[in-house]
Amino acid sequence: MDASRTALLFPGQGSQFIGMGQEFLDSDSDARQLMEMAEERSGFLLQELSIDGPMDELTRTAHLQPAMTVMNIICWQALKKAGVDAAYFAGHSLGEYSALVASGVLMPEEAITLVTERGRLMCRESKANPGAMSAILKLELADVEDVVSSSSDKGIVVVANHNSAQQVVISGEEAAVSAAAALAEERGGRAVSLPVSAAMHSPLMAGAVEDFSRFLEKIPFNEPSGTILFNVTAKREIDPAVIKDIMSRQIASMVKWYDIITRMRENGVTQFIEVGPKKVLTGLMKKILPKDSGCSCFQVDSPQTLSHCLEALR
Repeated sequence: MDASRTALLFPGQGSQFIGMGQEFLDSDSDARQLMEMAEERSGFLLQELSIDGPMDELTRTAHLQPAMTVMNIICWQALKKAGVDAAYFAGHSLGEYSALVASGVLMPEEAITLVTERGRLMCRESKANPGAMSAILKLELADVEDVVSSSSDKGIVVVANHNSAQQVVISGEEAAVSAAAALAEERGGRAVSLPVSAAMHSPLMAGAVEDFSRFLEKIPFNEPSGTILFNVTAKREIDPAVIKDIMSRQIASMVKWYDIITRMRENGVTQFIEVGPKKVLTGLMKKILPKDSGCSCFQVDSPQTLSHCLEALR
């Protein structure tokens, strides 16, 4: 494989499932060590929640952020031990913290500490400012931005995620999100309400930004090895101080996933590996990449999928 043409992509909230990571935890002592560290750092029984549930407890933001992050890191560690390297890294929303680990910006311990605090602050803000999110399909970003602008008289609503050319997530106050979703459908789109109570990546989360920025100050960041493209900018950054600022703003800013993948392709990436539970990002890749792109997409979340990935990369 050619590391210079390979990107590792890390999923975020929404990719979890009961039983995630069980095969690695059963067969790999290094995976168990990571899980023990994450439980100690977060203060939660992450293995029990991930393997046995219940799902409503696993999906609580405070639990899910460290649970998903340690699962992503466990999968990445297995991939790394198998000799797979990459020059490009990105993570979708919460997954960006796993990308920071894989690119050497953060140690796993520091990533778990950060996402545990991030989850706590986001829970606090969602209780103070409850909201809603909806995925808008079959409309381009500019059309959704127009819909959002036309619905702003109903309250706060913004574009939260630009996931693919025709998958855009909106976020904000429930009445405004509902109005924007209805208007999107009038204009030929399809709106799918997301099962969340938090208006992620919207101004309703802004109250967490300053507190999280202060928390970030005491965590050591390194310059990345390789290129990590960030959600907020869809650009590369190497200055640890600037990266900290980006990560604090990320909580209330749009995720520019479509731009990240497009830029990676422009830079010559031809192999994309989703590292973590399920295939949410792989599904998005199929929508983003042209059929004749010549790119390959793989996914690793178990010893079996790791084996398939390694076989395909040979």
